[in-house]
Amino acid sequence: MADQDDARNSSVPPADHALRDGVSGMRQRVLRRFGRQRWALVALILVLIFLAAVQPVDWVDLLLGFVVFVIILALAPDGIEVLHPDPDTAGLTTRSFDETLFRVGEAVGLPWVIIDERNVVQQVNALAARQFAKLELGVPISLSLRNPVLVSAIETCRRTGANQTVEMHQTIPTQVFFRLHVAPISPLSPSSSQTPRQWIVVTFTDVTEQRRIDAMRSDFIANASHELRTPLTSVIGFIETLRGPAARDAAARDKFLGIMANQAERMSKLIDDLMSLSRIESRQHLTPSGTVDLKGILDEVAEGLQPQAQEAGVTITRDLMPSAVVIAGDRTELYEVFENLVENAVKYGGSGGAIEIALKPATGRPGYAYCVSVTDHGPGIAEEHVPRLTERFYRVDAESSRKKKGTGLGLAIVKHIVNRHRGVMTIRSELGKGTSVEVLLPS
Repeated sequence: MADQDDARNSSVPPADHALRDGVSGMRQRVLRRFGRQRWALVALILVLIFLAAVQPVDWVDLLLGFVVFVIILALAPDGIEVLHPDPDTAGLTTRSFDETLFRVGEAVGLPWVIIDERNVVQQVNALAARQFAKLELGVPISLSLRNPVLVSAIETCRRTGANQTVEMHQTIPTQVFFRLHVAPISPLSPSSSQTPRQWIVVTFTDVTEQRRIDAMRSDFIANASHELRTPLTSVIGFIETLRGPAARDAAARDKFLGIMANQAERMSKLIDDLMSLSRIESRQHLTPSGTVDLKGILDEVAEGLQPQAQEAGVTITRDLMPSAVVIAGDRTELYEVFENLVENAVKYGGSGGAIEIALKPATGRPGYAYCVSVTDHGPGIAEEHVPRLTERFYRVDAESSRKKKGTGLGLAIVKHIVNRHRGVMTIRSELGKGTSVEVLLPS
């Protein structure tokens, strides 16, 4: 018989199946509704019987009124059904809420964790799982993330019901700063007779880069103020001396005026470098749209620094490609890059007697077309200083740098210009063997 029923059902078109299912579902909903409204039907029947007993009535009118009431009862919206879901479907409602909450959380793009009334982890998205490897479902969050700031924020949120925003500093395995947002949520309860679950969601925003930028900005302001204050103090002191004891001393006056001129020149160069650095940083995200001849720039830089090299007893040699090398770039900025590198080689590596400028194809360097290197054979730089050479105002020997009119911003400017040209700069140095700076640039 079962096989026969299956055979009959299989021959029914899909549309008939859908219609039959719809009618069956509607019939079940109507029956359930009448079951919940049975007392209203009983009350109506009693009223009709009472009316018939106290006075003559038309039974056709009574029957018609009863039918109309039943139809209205069957078709009218049932608010009770919305407010009090059936026990059979309540679990599905809660489960659907949890799944929806998790899917929405995954789309947020921030690490987040949801904990229950006992602070036990109930849900963790993929970003949080990658960021905090110790987070485990079913384990109290205080055991996974042992941070008093986090625990205190959760306790305050649970006690007051108000959102909390705090910062958490993590030092292991690396130093990271997070801004935590702790907020209460109340998922649906399985039934109206149970207390809603008081869950809490903790969202983590990584602010490490912001903290690094803030620290860099603070250091930059402090260093710039110091670099300007030193020559300015010197100039003010000499002015006071010239107004006082040295007012009539011609030799002292000439000496002090010469020093003041050097200090003013130093301040002027520092301000120029600060302005240049600010200008480059403001448009670092913009790729240069013009084209330049890289070989022509290197020739021009070498010729322009010949007098300075001769004064220092240094020979500048060039090993460049035979024809013009045209690349995308800003001519003024690239000239500043290589002028700075060659000038540094003359100043700090001139004791080696020779400086070599080379331009070759960047063979074996994917993404780059040409390689420019500037090499000196001077005293070199200790290994621990090399990674910090491009930091603003960083000097290996501050006193020597100031005597040579260095501002401490040259290599920082070079790095930003190279980055803007989508290139990369590498510095290699060894004590007693000189220094080589290599710049890779795309075509």
